[in-house]
Amino acid sequence: MTFQNLRSRRDFLRLGYRTLSTVGAAAAFGKAGLMTARAQSSSDYKALVCIFLFGGNDANNMLVPNDAAGYANYQKIRQNLALPQSSLVAIQDPVTNASYGLHPSFAPIAPLYNSSKRLAVLANVGTLVQSVPRGSNGMPELSSVPLPVNLYSHSDQQNEWQNAVPQGGATTGWSGRLADRLASNSGTLVPPCISISGNALQLIGENTQPSTVNTSNFGLVAPATDPGSTALLNMLSLSSGVTLIQAAQSSLKDAIAVAQAVNTAVAGSSSLGVTFANTDIGTQLAQVAKLIQVRAALGATRQIFFCSQGGYDTHSNQLPQQVTLYSNLAAALAAFDQAMGQLTVQSNVTAFTESDFGRTFQPNGNAGTDHGWGSHALIMGGAVNGGNLYGTFPSLALSGPDDSGTRGTWVSSTSEDQYIGALAKWFGLSAQADLDYVFPNLNNFGYQTPAFI
Repeated sequence: MTFQNLRSRRDFLRLGYRTLSTVGAAAAFGKAGLMTARAQSSSDYKALVCIFLFGGNDANNMLVPNDAAGYANYQKIRQNLALPQSSLVAIQDPVTNASYGLHPSFAPIAPLYNSSKRLAVLANVGTLVQSVPRGSNGMPELSSVPLPVNLYSHSDQQNEWQNAVPQGGATTGWSGRLADRLASNSGTLVPPCISISGNALQLIGENTQPSTVNTSNFGLVAPATDPGSTALLNMLSLSSGVTLIQAAQSSLKDAIAVAQAVNTAVAGSSSLGVTFANTDIGTQLAQVAKLIQVRAALGATRQIFFCSQGGYDTHSNQLPQQVTLYSNLAAALAAFDQAMGQLTVQSNVTAFTESDFGRTFQPNGNAGTDHGWGSHALIMGGAVNGGNLYGTFPSLALSGPDDSGTRGTWVSSTSEDQYIGALAKWFGLSAQADLDYVFPNLNNFGYQTPAFI
């Protein structure tokens, strides 16, 4: 974006925010402005921590049928992508008594499902406009209902997961809109939405602009002397009657003040006493844990964090890639759960996964899989009704009642709106008008959300 192409005050402010990000700024504000800090008790605090698995997670190997007949069918269709049954980490659905196995790389967090009940799995969730009916032959009638735009497109599905508008066009995200409705309940030195993974549509609201924290430092590297921030401030400080310039100047100064406040709070905090692996997702969740640790100093009562892990577009050589991806994710989640325990906020913090889409159950010819639809999600936290499998596990039949095609692209049985709507309700969203504002399609599902929290 250039100055010649700036169309609105918001465009100008976003340019300032991106400029701040390049020099290490931790936070930026929209209309909400800089608020007064006030300490809060842990019982009044709640945080959502999104981990977006970019590329489309093949959850068909994350959660595998573990009974004799189910595994035999899985092995027959998955062929060279089938995991050995002996390697699976056994879990059970206590409602149906069905046996499943997690990918062996998830062994570090399996006790959170089996023992401490702080981990749940939501089966076959994805973008939907409304539920897809089955015909008299039991097959999905895809032509009878509107479908999400460009179901198998990375960019479209990433946007639709982040904006909760499956037919496209939204310029705000569901987390940002959630903060629009609830941020006024908390006086805080930092905006309620914070990305540890660069710009995220999910965090942008009508009245909410996200902060950005990088994984190497908090705040400004050199707030008083950095030439990038100083030059921009000097430019904006030129005498001008243009309201646009004056507003941007105020926002930039607020952002620097916030960065300094975060630096001060973090510098004055003690060690978490938890070791996070030196991986991208491990470092991101370590930063989130540190920000949660200093929540009282920053006056935060409601926070939404966005993290991400890339590499899930596994069109080839999938098995070794998933070992690395899942191992890093599981280790990071285990350390994060431990950190929340150290901070005594496990019941106040819920972490959860999102991804572009699932992948085909049938492999391709390159030891990988192709773009699909429904996938499985993980939800972790002390408030989670863990040790349970929620949603409806698909029948793993090619061209079957859950296949949108012929290769095992599962028609989602739970919508993203229902999944994230459950988290939003726990977060404090309750009025129907607010639910409609954040999730425009939730009414298509009768406002019903799964009971994992």
